[in-house]
Amino acid sequence: MEQLKRKIREHGSVLSEQVLKVDAFLNHQVDPQLMRQIGQEFARRFRDQEIDKVITLETSGIAPALMTALELDVPLVFARKHRSLTLTDDLLTARVYSFTKQVESTVAISASHLAAGERILIVDDFLANGQAALGLAAIVRQAGARLVGIGIVIEKSFQPGRRALEEQGYRVESLARIASLAGSQVSFVE
Repeated sequence: MEQLKRKIREHGSVLSEQVLKVDAFLNHQVDPQLMRQIGQEFARRFRDQEIDKVITLETSGIAPALMTALELDVPLVFARKHRSLTLTDDLLTARVYSFTKQVESTVAISASHLAAGERILIVDDFLANGQAALGLAAIVRQAGARLVGIGIVIEKSFQPGRRALEEQGYRVESLARIASLAGSQVSFVE
């Protein structure tokens, strides 16, 4: 997606050969026009899958996932990383390691929000090692639902996430695939 690549080049910041900071438009300050385009693109790529719900992790995945759900005219459900007073019973959970935050946490979705047989699309902001998507996929399986695809805004293709997901048989669609962050430069997979 050329608009996204342009935004990454102009406003992204390479912090190391492993970390790209995109908080100017994706995961701190959000560019709503770009999110609309991202939602439209994911909807175009997955429209043939007859999706019932979009799921993501809080918080950075919410904006692109919401716009995708809006375009597909389906609900969005996000997995919570922190317990709350209202999220207590009948939970679907998975342990997820965050590459960016370097912590493992338990994520949860209320079982009442995912039903057996539903067709689910995961949308997330980044793909590095694939742990977030694999955790969400485990929750989808617990519900008896069917994961029909995974939409990633920015994939770090030099890390093993895509391979891990594809080895499980999942369809992965990434809007920007980064080949390298070496030399403080963003290089895309073409």
